[in-house]
Amino acid sequence: MLAVMLPPPKRLGLLIVVSGPSGSGKTTLCRQACDGERAIFSVSCTTRAARPGEEHGKDYFFLEEADFLARVERGEMFEYAQVHGRWYGTLKSFVYDNLRRGIDVFMDIDVQGAAQVRACQDELVAKCYTDLFVMPPSLDELRARLAARGTEDEQALALRLRNAEAEMRGWRDYRYCLVSDTRESDSARFAAYLSSERMRSSLRE
Repeated sequence: MLAVMLPPPKRLGLLIVVSGPSGSGKTTLCRQACDGERAIFSVSCTTRAARPGEEHGKDYFFLEEADFLARVERGEMFEYAQVHGRWYGTLKSFVYDNLRRGIDVFMDIDVQGAAQVRACQDELVAKCYTDLFVMPPSLDELRARLAARGTEDEQALALRLRNAEAEMRGWRDYRYCLVSDTRESDSARFAAYLSSERMRSSLRE
């Protein structure tokens, strides 16, 4: 009788990089999938000011620019980029520790940061990595979504739309692309994507 080699019960966490322009719905999709135990949302560092209702350590780690750049110099950042004139980045320790514990880590980052993570030669990252780009249905719809937020003036809104057009050119670099539709449709397709990726054999040690 042949012995059957069963896969080990423990697995590594998925490193799920999700990108897309502001207003595409990517942050909402990531937060819906996080239960705080088996899947968590990576808290990024930023040098921008906190918006009303945002909390340090929950929404972002709000840092002074000098502190942020010092962390970059010390090699503490997993990825970092300058977006809309502000710095954003993710701490290495946060990502690696959780992946080894079998916890899925969602990273809502721009295309620059995603390119840095994708190019990482670390064996752990290579085993755990997957990425998806969330594409808005149209620029008109994206503008409407951003305007509905009421968080930016016309000048800031115009800057976000220009950046969105540039960012959307990079969708082909991603393994998956989700063209946004309704919230219900987006959530269902995102859940199907995660369910499939979590069965990957590369996550089993």
